[in-house]
Amino acid sequence: MKRFGALGLALCALAFWLPPTPGQEKHKIAVEKDLVYGKGGDEELKLDLARPADGKGPFPCIVCIHGGGWRAGKRQDVAKQIEQLAERGFVAVTVSYRLSPKHKFPAQIEDCKAAVRWLRANAKKYDLNPDRIGAVGYSAGGHLACLLGAANGKDGLEGKGGNADQSSQVQAVVSFFGPTDFVTKTWSKKLEDDILAPFLGCAYDDDSGPYKKCSPIAYITKDAPPFLFFHGDKDKLVQIEHSQKMAKKLQEAGVYAKLVTMEGEAHGWRGEKLTRTLEQTMKFFEEKLKK
Repeated sequence: MKRFGALGLALCALAFWLPPTPGQEKHKIAVEKDLVYGKGGDEELKLDLARPADGKGPFPCIVCIHGGGWRAGKRQDVAKQIEQLAERGFVAVTVSYRLSPKHKFPAQIEDCKAAVRWLRANAKKYDLNPDRIGAVGYSAGGHLACLLGAANGKDGLEGKGGNADQSSQVQAVVSFFGPTDFVTKTWSKKLEDDILAPFLGCAYDDDSGPYKKCSPIAYITKDAPPFLFFHGDKDKLVQIEHSQKMAKKLQEAGVYAKLVTMEGEAHGWRGEKLTRTLEQTMKFFEEKLKK
């Protein structure tokens, strides 16, 4: 699909993180790859982890979630980000999750929640603060990051990936152009046939239940963590209304939520705008998780 070729370019653009700002401490880092964090059905689930190798922890933690329409992409797409997050004083992981059409929703969010629980269970080993975990995702990964923030342990999305005694809640969320609302049908038949129906296991008109179940906006309460959204106002793949509506509903619930509108941009951006949004992301996590 041409749309997903463009999406791939957008995600490549987002794979470049920021260098430390002048005068800012830059940590030496340690990286561990292919760590098994749980099981999805009979599949081992893996993540890569980067952490400061110097300084005094425990450090706040960031979970990075790749995009790809829930059917493509890999955790290595955002590998550079976890290293540079670690340089700036975070423990950071990039997680693999089960993909559609082989695995239907809620497998994807169950895996992301299992990763958060694993991090808490291993907090001492990796010198991370279990009370300060954030999530950032891109497109489909943004959707999963929003679900991590909005859905709690009573919403039926935990799965059986391991460490059931730990919480899967996160304390801050950043979404780059992630879809949030499948309750109201606004998409094309082609997008539903190619992406949504294989992901959710049915067409909307046959059964709208899974569409509501996968909608982050349906889970918002006053207990949600702070959110930061980035979205292009020319995005035709995931319309900006997804971020607008969720930000508004969070604010109405008394939760901090900010939307940064990228004027003239579609599903991803480059150059100075990319640098600016990534710096805003870093400052948001530092404010919400470090202070």
